Amino acid sequence: MKTSTFSSNGPGYGPAKNYKLIKSVFLLLFLLSISPMLHAQKAKVNEDSVYIRDHYSKIERMIPMRDGIKLFTAIYIPKDISASQKYPILLNRTPYNSAPYGETLFKTSLGPSMSFAKDGYIVAYQDVRGKYMSEGDFEAYRPFIANKKSPKDIDESSDTFDTIEWLLKNIPDNNGRVGSWGISAPGYYATMTAVDAHPALKVVSPQAPVTDWYMGDDRHHNGAFFLMGTFSFISSYGAPRPVPTPKGTPPFSAYGTPDSYEFYKKLGPLKNVNEKIFKNENRIWNQLMEHDNYDDFWQARTPVPYLKNIKPAMLVVGGWFDQEDLYGPLKTYGGIENNKPKSPNLLVMGPWIHGGWSRGTGESLGNIRFGSKTSSFYQTSIELPFFNHYLKDKQDPSLPKAYIFETGSNEWKKYDQWPPKNTVEKKLYLQANGKLSFESPNAKTASFDEYVSDPAKPVPYTSEIRIIRGSDYMYEDQRFAASRPDVLVYESDVLKEDVTISGNVFANLFVSTTGTDADFVVKLIDVYPGDAPNNSPVNPSMKMGGFQLLIRGEVMRAKFRNSFSKPEAMVPNKVEHVKFDMQDAAHSFKKGHKIMIQVQSSWFPLVDLNPQKFVNIYKATEADFQSAKHRIYTSGTNASYVGVRVME
Repeated sequence: MKTSTFSSNGPGYGPAKNYKLIKSVFLLLFLLSISPMLHAQKAKVNEDSVYIRDHYSKIERMIPMRDGIKLFTAIYIPKDISASQKYPILLNRTPYNSAPYGETLFKTSLGPSMSFAKDGYIVAYQDVRGKYMSEGDFEAYRPFIANKKSPKDIDESSDTFDTIEWLLKNIPDNNGRVGSWGISAPGYYATMTAVDAHPALKVVSPQAPVTDWYMGDDRHHNGAFFLMGTFSFISSYGAPRPVPTPKGTPPFSAYGTPDSYEFYKKLGPLKNVNEKIFKNENRIWNQLMEHDNYDDFWQARTPVPYLKNIKPAMLVVGGWFDQEDLYGPLKTYGGIENNKPKSPNLLVMGPWIHGGWSRGTGESLGNIRFGSKTSSFYQTSIELPFFNHYLKDKQDPSLPKAYIFETGSNEWKKYDQWPPKNTVEKKLYLQANGKLSFESPNAKTASFDEYVSDPAKPVPYTSEIRIIRGSDYMYEDQRFAASRPDVLVYESDVLKEDVTISGNVFANLFVSTTGTDADFVVKLIDVYPGDAPNNSPVNPSMKMGGFQLLIRGEVMRAKFRNSFSKPEAMVPNKVEHVKFDMQDAAHSFKKGHKIMIQVQSSWFPLVDLNPQKFVNIYKATEADFQSAKHRIYTSGTNASYVGVRVME
């Protein structure tokens, strides 16, 4: 029977109206509760802005590169600079703009944090070539040229070298030392400052650096295309920019719905993006669609092979809940470390979303508390002292090789290597009847679990109704997915003691499918006990008993199981081995909690839909998409598991 939205009290008091009224009241109460915080933040911004105007002068210059192209650079100089009071230079190179433009307009914060502005630094922001007010043509992650033969052989390393050389010669009373930092894409540019570095570059901090757009950062993970974030971002980032301009292109906004699940379902196959929206005018989107495999195009765009003989001190930073670039800091740090650098190479990983260490206090994310002001601690006790030591000869902060925040226990850990020495690899076996255990399954006969994956009804990546991806899904309660028939759930017994993991997490699955391709999404989850306290910082009424906290989730496109450069069709109903990197984690599953693994074959629209047919997905049509039955094997030589490194 259809429920009426009216009651005997007259129109406006039925269930739907009451719900809207209650929702409005809660919204009002929430806004009132955060109003003091918003006022405090605004006051802080105003205070910082006044400080910068009182203590800094600003100049703007077009700095010439070796090939004649000039790059726009905004330079903030301490007013008390002199021959007796010299300052080092901080350089931030960005494709996101150096605004505000105009020498009378000032940023509201300078450097990695305002601590740098107050400590005293010359801070230079530069639009990379082809972006905003800089000349030239933009290339997303321009390939490095190891053997440059003429001034025309340019890359981000050479542009940085030329910029530093100009700054040293043209900004009076600098102290001859330079540091560089950046978050996300600027983090990539920071990495490239350290490759064939200028001798004056003494310290570099790549923070959430984009490192490989195919293997694990932003655009793809293990060959699977990250649809939602890529479409929204590239609609602006890849738009044509015929001439230098202080204005960027706004991202696509004509969604016509607040529900991304609905929008992307109606949009259909990936090829429809160009046919219906971009009209082949977005160069970066076109490049993505033209390179569906890990070919020379992608391999040339990662800096990892060139992280050799790195001379500046390195501080690589990332967040365990980074929705965009968790891969980047781990692989950048590892790439440098594998080449045994003579200069310090440090890793910091905290409980942060993308860039979270640079804003806010870092006390919580969503419903999860971390017990301390982690971002503030990082800024004042790690970042500033590190830069000051190498650029100002201040006291060595004696930081550990790896400064790691361990979620679950909510403690900062200091290690002399990453992963820590005192870990052992263990296997979380997927077992029959939804069990999960470190003990290998006893069954000698073949056992498996199966589910039907239907592209017409994909598993959503979040329980929220939202049009922009956001970051909440990285620490969201996973109970909404666990209840679906196309999501397999494996759960351990209640833990009798803490289980702490630190290091790489990887999935090792034995699978079969009735199709010829498939995606496999694996999620590692911490299940709270039923009597967990309702201590959510954002929603005191949130029931935390049974909360399923996502610790690590990753996807693998099975056609790349043997090679990311040469995809292979799966043979229907044949058992196949699919192993993939799920990135690192540092988490303590506390006594009384349980460990859970979920397995599914769609994560929509975070990840594009796999037709479950061996085709070039970027050119697939509606007719290519089909339902398929997938099996996950759980016994004998085909026992699937998730590998973790457990602290001893």
